[in-house]
Amino acid sequence: MTHLRQRMQEDLRLRNYSPRTIHSYTRIVAEFSSYFRKSPDQLGPEHIRVWLLYLLDERKLAWGTLQCARSALKFLYTRTLKQTWFDQEIIKPKVRRKLPTVWSREEVCALLDATTNTKHRALLAVYYSAGLRCQEALDLKVTDIDSKRMVIHVREGKGKFPRQVMLSPKLLELLRVYWKWRKPKDWLFPGERPDHPLFQNAVRVACQKLRKKLGITKPLSPHVLRHSFATHLLDAGTDLRSIQLLLGHRDLETTARYLHVSEARLHATASPLDDLPIRVIRTAQGGNRTA
Repeated sequence: MTHLRQRMQEDLRLRNYSPRTIHSYTRIVAEFSSYFRKSPDQLGPEHIRVWLLYLLDERKLAWGTLQCARSALKFLYTRTLKQTWFDQEIIKPKVRRKLPTVWSREEVCALLDATTNTKHRALLAVYYSAGLRCQEALDLKVTDIDSKRMVIHVREGKGKFPRQVMLSPKLLELLRVYWKWRKPKDWLFPGERPDHPLFQNAVRVACQKLRKKLGITKPLSPHVLRHSFATHLLDAGTDLRSIQLLLGHRDLETTARYLHVSEARLHATASPLDDLPIRVIRTAQGGNRTA
């Protein structure tokens, strides 16, 4: 490890960044340095611009990934190298948020019923019933399930913020069946090695197999189930602030995007066309008809 990379890791640790972010940022800086075969302290804004365009045009990386790469380099130059960031040359990209993908209640029900693997069924039920992020559920320990208070303890959410979410009675019943079969001792969902939790990739593979089995074209992932959890709560009348706390969102604006996909909200609002006293037609008529 180079002195500069070690220094950057120490700066990240002193600011209490998560181990995942530290690993991601240092990997990005190593790739940037390797691309030009020079130390980052010998590279400037034009090099950053060329590399980001390479990631975008040749590697076809998503905008979210590109933004992470930019953030890693900005941290390196401003915090570790103590330089002024290149705001004019490396402008922050405009974020275009997509509407979240949401499965209907019927689709979620079909998914859980089609999941014959007890471990996968319990894990998917955790995602949907509690709205956890992918790694939040994988990081759960047996002791995080509090059946007396009927809550799940999320020890380290995004940004290392702990929170508590509701423990569904149906989920508790399923977890008890799973526990009697698997008998996990530490991690609730251990991987092949009992002293390590299940890897995210294993969850993604299981999701793709189940989606194909059901013949549903919509994407399926832990985050889709998290979106479905939030949207279905909103449909049931839960207020946005409560949903924000359950999801662990810092900003209420992030939670508010579920208003755009809530069926209850959409169906409760009448179109202004319905109030117009227009003439009702029973048969189609008019010229210039084309086949």
